[in-house]
Parts: sequence; structure tokens; C-alpha cells
Amino acid sequence: MEFQDVVRRRRMVRRFTDEPVPPETVERLVRNAVRAPSAGFSQGWSFLVLTEPVDRERFWTAATPEDSERDMSTWLAGMRTAPVLVVALCSKDAYVGRYAEADKGWTDRDEARWPVPYWHVDAGMASLLMLQTAVDEGLGACFFGIGAGEMPAFREAFGIPEAWVQTGVVAVGHPAEPGAGATAKGSPTRRRRKPLEDVVHRGRW
Repeated sequence: MEFQDVVRRRRMVRRFTDEPVPPETVERLVRNAVRAPSAGFSQGWSFLVLTEPVDRERFWTAATPEDSERDMSTWLAGMRTAPVLVVALCSKDAYVGRYAEADKGWTDRDEARWPVPYWHVDAGMASLLMLQTAVDEGLGACFFGIGAGEMPAFREAFGIPEAWVQTGVVAVGHPAEPGAGATAKGSPTRRRRKPLEDVVHRGRW
């Protein structure tokens, strides 16, 4: 698929068919993810790949809130149909440690040196590569997060070390909704994409 087509067709898909995703496609997802840029080539990311039904069920049991201000039942019913879940995690320690090395010139691990948490930025870019890879494979995907209240249960369920925190989860599968990458009830149906001139500032704000 042409790159511009991949960009144009990428949508958040929230319901999937029961058709499995080939193992080689899952492998391509993660191989492309680690091609993302990372500050100082820290590569402070990890990816938890869940393809077995028992593992996915364990994920949803741990990551689903017991109570929610919003009715999440429809969203959950759709998302639980995804045959592949990839949790993108990142390590702050990997970044502050990398920039305390001699070639970077800092002599301490002071987090205040970081204007933004680039560990999450880099894991987010890796996640976008997975979303785009899914489109290129003719699949659908959705990026979502695990709530702070559910993180302890998620950590326990999968043995996640304390040094690692989730940036988000990429759900992948064959779209059950009309059109590759289409979504029937996503935010784009309620809000229009902003005009380029409203978000791009040339020369100065």
C-alpha cells in the first residue's frame, strides 16, 4: 500500500471479526515498532504481546474498571473481540541513565533536565508505527490506555517490573465495521478534522 494511503486510511477500529491474525503479521508489527526513533537511541521500551485467548482474558479482567463514570459496556464489548493486544511500556530509568553516560555530557540522573517525558513520546511513536503497519496489512487497530486504578492489577497479572509503565495498548484485528480501518461510532463522526490553517503556524504563532 502507498504510504499516503496508509496515513489516510488509518482510523481507530473498535470491533473485530473472529478471523485470526497470522503470526508473521504480529511479528511485523513489533519489528516495525522497534524501528521508531528514541532519544539517545535509549530504546527504553518493551512490548507485551498477547495473542492467546487466556492471556487476553487475563488482560481484560485486570484492565477493566469495576466502576466508571461513563458507560463503557459497548466499547468493551467491541474491544474484547481484538485477537491481538500489544501493550507498549517504557522505562524512565533507561532514559535518565542513558543521558548520564559520558557521550551525552550529563553527570547526573536529574529528571528535571527533561522538558517532557520522552520515554512516553518514543513509546507513542512506536505505537503509531504499529497502527500504520496494521493498515498496511489490511487490518484495523485501536490505541487505548490502561487506567491508573487498574495498573496494580495489570502489573500483578503479567509480572510487570516497577521500572516499567504503560504508554498504551494497540489492539489489532480484522475490522468488523464497514471499510478497512473505518469506525462506525468514533469521535470523527461527531467532530470534524480541524482545517490545516487552524493548526499549522508558519514562521510564528
